[in-house]
Amino acid sequence: MKACFMGLGYIGLPTSIIAAKHGIEVIGVDINPKVVEMTNRGKLHIIEPGMETMLQEVVASGALKASTVPEVSDAYFMVVPTPFKGNHEPDISYVEAATRAVLPLLKDGDLYVIESTSPVGTTDKMANLIFSERPELKGKIYIAYCPERVLPGNVIYELVHNDRVIGGIDEPSTDKAIEFYSRFVTGTLHRTNCKTAEMCKLTENSSRDVQIAFANELSLICDKAGINVWELINLANKHPRVNILQPGCGVGGHCIAVDPYFITADFPMESKIIASAREINNYKSFWCAEKIQNEMLKFELENHRKPWVAMMGLAFKPNIDDLRESPAKSIATKVMQSCNNAQIMLVEPNIEEHNVLKLTHYKDAYEKADIVAFLVNHREFAELNYRNDVKVLDFCGTFKK
Repeated sequence: MKACFMGLGYIGLPTSIIAAKHGIEVIGVDINPKVVEMTNRGKLHIIEPGMETMLQEVVASGALKASTVPEVSDAYFMVVPTPFKGNHEPDISYVEAATRAVLPLLKDGDLYVIESTSPVGTTDKMANLIFSERPELKGKIYIAYCPERVLPGNVIYELVHNDRVIGGIDEPSTDKAIEFYSRFVTGTLHRTNCKTAEMCKLTENSSRDVQIAFANELSLICDKAGINVWELINLANKHPRVNILQPGCGVGGHCIAVDPYFITADFPMESKIIASAREINNYKSFWCAEKIQNEMLKFELENHRKPWVAMMGLAFKPNIDDLRESPAKSIATKVMQSCNNAQIMLVEPNIEEHNVLKLTHYKDAYEKADIVAFLVNHREFAELNYRNDVKVLDFCGTFKK
């Protein structure tokens, strides 16, 4: 069995490595030559605990090879980004480009799978594209959709142990995809059709977005009412059937902050709660930025100088290096733009350096700051002691104050 993974990002690369570890010959394809070069040297271009050792093993054994062009294989996997066009319209052009790249290589009996988060109907569209360009393949290849369900930082475990939803364009396609994933997935493989599988992925992340929006809305209410939201949620969760999530400075990443728009774009009249949750979580970031700016102005009026401000965390969630759709980064950028970048210290302990942003060590920034804004609850921040001599804005529950 030879498998071709189109895309070596946060999902494509780990999946390629896991597949190669389980006896599948893998060709990993990426349009970025640097990613290809690093992968072939056994160097991980993402942060994922324990994965670089596995990468080195499969590269050394010849089980995994990276390239900028696909090769003839038995199975092809589309694991490319699905960004937005204007007005939060999902853009499946990357999926289409990857599909067109493998079109000439497809042959009887091959498996084609989309893993990229996609609007409902994308798998059918790609099937139509394939059969319009290669009509001789109709009824002779297998086409399915199988979204990933992994948590950054725990990908090695979850790729193998999590349940998967697999939906083919027909029953034989579902069977063929299940046969492939059963080679390395020990979780249950749930069969369905491709449209339901596509909607399942969007539903999972939209549900979490709604739950986070409830927590974020509570935090806004509690701030106005003078109530400690962390204590409130902890007490409310003592109820046996209540499980409120923790608020933050917004929602980021290329899943929860993005996937709901795939539903609202196609079903605008029906998706009222989903759309409102997106608005609440987006607003929370603006609210946090305004709170920081107001504290800066207050400090300057009282002390007749500009404050040193520590922006603690830039990633979209704790303990990772991923800045995609990060509300923390958005807040930091907005604050810097409002004061011409003066005396703002950016902290992200999971990144050594950034090609645009100047980073400060978290201990140095915390010690020097007049105002501290905790935007992401990274594990390193647990080492810090609460400072009563400065203004601490705890948006993510570092101190639960």
